[in-house]
Amino acid sequence: MTRHAARAAALLVALLLILTGCSRHHDDPAAQDGTVTGDVDTSKFDGLLRECEVLTPSEIATAVGGQAADQVFHGAICRWVVQGAGAIDVTLDWFEWGDFNLEKDTAKRLGYETENVQIKSSAAFTARDPKRPEMCGVTAKSPSRGILSWWVEPHGSPSGDPCAGPTKLMEMVMDAAY
Repeated sequence: MTRHAARAAALLVALLLILTGCSRHHDDPAAQDGTVTGDVDTSKFDGLLRECEVLTPSEIATAVGGQAADQVFHGAICRWVVQGAGAIDVTLDWFEWGDFNLEKDTAKRLGYETENVQIKSSAAFTARDPKRPEMCGVTAKSPSRGILSWWVEPHGSPSGDPCAGPTKLMEMVMDAAY
């Protein structure tokens, strides 16, 4: 093949790739008539960005033994810093498509100690990091679908059961759901 023929073949392949990439079929009528705006119809997502409002900051603070909770992150997960005798970090995550067994297996693979528990008749487990014994997480099957996890990590010298706070938070969510 001559140099000219090789260039022509490369150009033809590039042109075919461009044409097939730009001619994909779309089921969305807006995409077909060229009026796509890039907007996403969020009504298709249950509870989008509302999971952080499942409990009030006051309820969160009281459940973990604090006086006030300030929300410091709101997105894929929710985070609060609770003020009391010392600072307490509280995290909530809700994965609508999360798998309970996969979450537990992952916790074990990461070196967390897990224990099966029940929260309001729902399967749940606690997860504790032996290197950070003051921290505890509780994961349960969500009343709707997926999984919920509450993590609580006090700073300083906490006393008592480290899983009491996240267990109480999970119970409050389950109470509200039923």
